[in-house]
Amino acid sequence: MSWSWVASNAAAIWQYTGQSAVLGILPALLGLAISLPLGLIAMRWRWFYPPTLAVVNVIYAIPSLALFVVLIPAFGLTDTTVIIALAVYALCVILPNVTGGLRLVPAHVREAATAMGYGPLRQLVQVDLPLASPVILAGLRVAVVSSISLASVGQLIGVSSLGYLFVDGLQRGFPTEIYVGLALILLLALVADLVLVLTRRLVTPWLAVQRVPGRTSRARIAADRMAAVVAR
Repeated sequence: MSWSWVASNAAAIWQYTGQSAVLGILPALLGLAISLPLGLIAMRWRWFYPPTLAVVNVIYAIPSLALFVVLIPAFGLTDTTVIIALAVYALCVILPNVTGGLRLVPAHVREAATAMGYGPLRQLVQVDLPLASPVILAGLRVAVVSSISLASVGQLIGVSSLGYLFVDGLQRGFPTEIYVGLALILLLALVADLVLVLTRRLVTPWLAVQRVPGRTSRARIAADRMAAVVAR
């Protein structure tokens, strides 16, 4: 491990880290933005979900490098190509969580919201999404970590990221670059995951309720508390 190389190349390493962070986070957020309306459609019309899931699974099976190459003629050799490709993979991960989370919202909570005069949009924003958010954020966590990892593959088509350290280190037989790239990708993934865990705790404070042995489940307590909030 050559620490002098790390010190002398700190600016370039920081630049690659920032580029990898962007290529890891933006696709996951884009995948979430696409998954939400698709999940709502799947919740409203259940027949929509099985064929959509089949298409998503087929797309997810495509190797990332092959998908990058396929998108180059349409979007050019830019960061946009990688972001779109990674957003497709993020969609594949997040969509099942969005659909599953929305379907798990207890019926009696929705009924309470309807009885209090909540319209469809208000019910979605204030009831359905908050209760589904733990499941949705779980999928987002996987998507962000996967995108950060897959972003390094974009270096093979010329898109700058921490993948440069892998490629250059292998070509030069200089393992320090590989170690630094690997450590920074792991650090990025851990930081992003920690931020999403904290976000989940902020948006779902009712999940902090301790389980009551022999009385009711944590999920039931959470649902009942949300129902109480709706009823106020």
